[in-house]
Formats: sequence, C-alpha cells, structure tokens
Amino acid sequence: MEAFIILGAIGLVLGLGLAIASEKFYVEEDLRLEKINQLLPGVNCGACGYPGCGGFAEGIISGEVKALSNCKPGSKGTGLEEIKKYLAETPGPEGDIIKVNL
Repeated sequence: MEAFIILGAIGLVLGLGLAIASEKFYVEEDLRLEKINQLLPGVNCGACGYPGCGGFAEGIISGEVKALSNCKPGSKGTGLEEIKKYLAETPGPEGDIIKVNL
C-alpha cells in the first residue's frame, strides 16, 4: 500500500513539474510557416540557396528572402503569386506583414 502512495506522489510531483515547464518554455510558432510550406512546390531541390522548401519558407518568414523568384521550380507555377498574396493579407503573431517581390 505504501508503494502505491509513494508512486502516486511521485507521479503528481512530476506531472506538476511538466505542467509548469510547458507554460514557462512555451514557444509561439508562426502559423504562416506551414501555409507557405504547403504553397511551395515541395521539390526540395536547394536551387534557392536554402536546404529545401522548409528552409526557404523560414527564410521568407524571417525576412531574409526578398524575391520569391529564387524558387526556380515555383516560378513555373502560380504558387509564388499565391504566397505573395497570402503574406500581404495575413499578419504574423506580432502583427507584421511581410512584403516580398516575385
């Protein structure tokens, strides 16, 4: 019986520790990143200078990418125009609007 009480107390303490840690170390993520990644062609060729489409999407969000035309496979379709329109209409967590050229 003592073992159940001790294990229950340990579980309770560890659970509270996890709850506190999840609040303290919470990282707010920019939801635009996922949408931009979906609009990119997904070829992961690296022609843009970034390690795949995910890296290029992060570069767009961080403001490092000034021209979407660096994405060679995407320049053949309309995905880049959709990204530019999406970024102009959708503010980030801090309310910032990203302006990029095609």
